[in-house]
Amino acid sequence: MTTEPNDSNERQLRIDLAAAFRLFARLGMHEAVANHFSAAVSSDGRKFLMNPKWRHFSRIKASDLVLFDLDADGSFGGRASVDPTAWSIHSQMHSLLPQARVVLHLHPPFVTTIATLANPDIKPIDQNTARYFNRVALDAAYSGMADSEQEGARLAKLLGNRSRLMMGNHGVMIAARTVGEAFDDMYTIERACQTLVQAYATGQPLNVLPDDIAERTAHDWEGLTDFSEAHFAEMKKLLDAEDPSYAH
Repeated sequence: MTTEPNDSNERQLRIDLAAAFRLFARLGMHEAVANHFSAAVSSDGRKFLMNPKWRHFSRIKASDLVLFDLDADGSFGGRASVDPTAWSIHSQMHSLLPQARVVLHLHPPFVTTIATLANPDIKPIDQNTARYFNRVALDAAYSGMADSEQEGARLAKLLGNRSRLMMGNHGVMIAARTVGEAFDDMYTIERACQTLVQAYATGQPLNVLPDDIAERTAHDWEGLTDFSEAHFAEMKKLLDAEDPSYAH
């Protein structure tokens, strides 16, 4: 059963999602005018917001985001307002995984570096890397651009009840309950992979944490959603001080 979107809730989602685009551009985690974020507006995920086709993250405003309704827009149909790969992935994520309220897909430099390795596990070598211990699904079957809803459905099945998908030879996908939680998770997984890449680059053996310590650390991270929301709120304050146009 679909819950009709509340105008004030949709407005806040638009503002938060636009802020996330601007912030990831500032952090150098965008990919030209590619990559895409979405946020469910209805409880069943069938109404969702997504960025318009080929708009640079640094220019996206709340009013630019496109609202899709899978009951009215059941197929892509060549619509000019959205990248077909974005539709292929996000329409399936929201229709098949309604718990995935916010879905972010990026090709950040360090996560993507790890995604190219024969073993793309994020080894727990510090507090940030341990956040992802046994908590990342893996897509090891990259076969080119995601250009079909079948490919989106395959990715949704791989993600399942997890919130992170390491997309081998490609990038990463993060799913979360809120934009703030998704933002912080994407930020931290990139920082974690940066640490891991730099550790690999030394050529010295890694000092990998014992499984029990890594598991306890990952579990502790799962209770820090207020930390994630606070991080995002503070980052939005930086935008508000420098360029609040994202909220328009």
